Amino acid sequence: MKPINIYALTRLNDTALMSKVERQMSGRGHYIKIREWETEGLRLFSERLRPVCRDACSLTFFYSYTMQKLGKEFDLIRIADDQIVNIELKSGNVSGDAIRNQLIQNRYYLSTLGKPVYYYTYISGQDRLVRLSNSGRLVNSTFEELGLLLDSQDGIYEGNIEELFKEDKYLISPITDPGKFLRQEYFLTSQQRDIKKQILKNISEGQMLQGFTGIPGTGKTILLYDIAMQLSHRNAVCLFHFGSHRKELEQLNERLKRIDFYYCDRNKIPEITRNYAAIFIDEGHGMGEEAFEAIRRYSALWNAPVIISYDNMDCVSEAERIGIGAPVIETSEGFAGFKLTNRIRLNSELSTFLRMLFSASKTYRREYPNVNVSYGNDLSEAMNLIRYYEKEGYMFIWDKSIDTGTDMTDAFPGESLTRIESGAVTGKEFDKVVMLLDDSFYYDEKRFLRNAESASGKESARIMNLFHGLSRARHRIALVIVNNMPLMDRVYEILQTDRNS
Repeated sequence: MKPINIYALTRLNDTALMSKVERQMSGRGHYIKIREWETEGLRLFSERLRPVCRDACSLTFFYSYTMQKLGKEFDLIRIADDQIVNIELKSGNVSGDAIRNQLIQNRYYLSTLGKPVYYYTYISGQDRLVRLSNSGRLVNSTFEELGLLLDSQDGIYEGNIEELFKEDKYLISPITDPGKFLRQEYFLTSQQRDIKKQILKNISEGQMLQGFTGIPGTGKTILLYDIAMQLSHRNAVCLFHFGSHRKELEQLNERLKRIDFYYCDRNKIPEITRNYAAIFIDEGHGMGEEAFEAIRRYSALWNAPVIISYDNMDCVSEAERIGIGAPVIETSEGFAGFKLTNRIRLNSELSTFLRMLFSASKTYRREYPNVNVSYGNDLSEAMNLIRYYEKEGYMFIWDKSIDTGTDMTDAFPGESLTRIESGAVTGKEFDKVVMLLDDSFYYDEKRFLRNAESASGKESARIMNLFHGLSRARHRIALVIVNNMPLMDRVYEILQTDRNS
C-alpha cells in the first residue's frame, strides 16, 4: 500500500467513486468503504492545510492503513527520513480520554519505527486540532504549527507501508518477555479484546468454566495473563502452567505478587493451602484428567471460576494427542468456549503447510517458497544437512526421542546456540526452524501424520513435539527426512500441488 494525495482524493463527492480512485492511488488489494462523514472530515482537513503549507495540494499520506492481524487502524500517516506525523480524524463530540487513549496506543505501534513521531487528532465538527504531548497529555494545537511540521519533513517514504510494520513483533509472551508484560508494553488485538470482554461478562453472570483455543501464534498466553492481571486487582488469583519454563515462571512469581504461579505435571498439581478468587490454566492441552478434576474440586471449594488456554490441534490425529486434549475440555459440563483465529506470529503460508503436513486429507493450491525439505539416507547424512541449516540461521528443534548419536545440547564452537529441545519451546519463537523426521513417521488410512511408537500402543509425544516445534517458526521452515522415502514423496506432493494439477 502506497501513500496517496488526499487533496486529489477529496475533489470527489461520490463515496463509491472515491473508493475506486483510492484503491488505484494506494495500490491496496481491496476497496475500502468510505463514509460520507469521513469524506467531509478529510476534505475539511485538506482545506485547512492549504493556507499553512507550501504545497498543500501535493501532500501525500498513508490513508486508512489497517494492521489486519491486530485490527489496528491509522487514519493518516506521513513518514519521512527524520520523523513521522500521525493524524486521526473525528467528526463529532469525542471525549478527551478516548482521543488520548487512541494516540497513546498509536505511540506504542509507531515507536517501533525508531523515529520521532508527532500525534494529532482533528475533530472536524468542532474545527479543533489537538496533539499528544511528550508527557502523554492532550494539548490544543494549530494548523500553523502542523503546517510548519509537514513542511519540515524531508525524504518522504513512498514505498509499501506493510514493509515497515511486521505484526509479529507486537505479539509478546509474558513468559519469555516478562519485563514488557509487567510494564504493559503490549496491546490486545480486536479479537482478543472481544473474547476478554465476553469472558469477564460471563464471570459476572456466574459462569464457572470457560476457555479459549487457537493454534500457536494467535496470542492465547498474553490474553490469559491479561485477564488474570485484571481480575487480580481486587483479589488474589492463581495460574496453573502445564508446559515448560519453570525458571521463567519463578521470575514472574517473584515480580508479580497478585498472581501465584504453580508449575504442574500432566496428572499432578501442587497442594494448595489458600483460597483464590479465580483459577487460570495455561497450556491446558497438556493437562491430564486427574489434574483437571483436582482443579475443578478447588474451583468448587473456593467458588472460583476457571479460565483455560489450550491448543485445539484439530489437524493432528486424535490418537496422537497427549494429555486430556481439547475434546474433554470442550465437552465438560457448563463449559463456554472461544476460538482465536488471527495468526500473528505464523504467516498464512506456513500455517497452511502445517495443516497439510499433519492432515493431508485436504489440498490447497498454493506455493510454499519458505518451506524447504531435504533427504538423508541415514542419520549421518541427516545431521550433515542439519548443520547446513544451522549455519543458514535455522534453529534446530530436536526431539530427545530420536537418537542421533550426538549431544544435541552442544553448540558449534564459537557460534551462538542453534539447538533447543522440543520440550523447551513453549512460548518461544524463531525466524527459521528446522526439524528432523525419521522412519517412524507415516500417514495412516485417514491421511493423518502418525508415529509408529504411538501406533504400537506406547505413549509417544513425537507428533506433538513436531507440531509445536514447527509452529515456532515466524518466516521459514525446513524439514530433514531420514530414511523414509514414502514420507518424502508425500511431502513433495503437498509442496507441488499446483505444479501437478
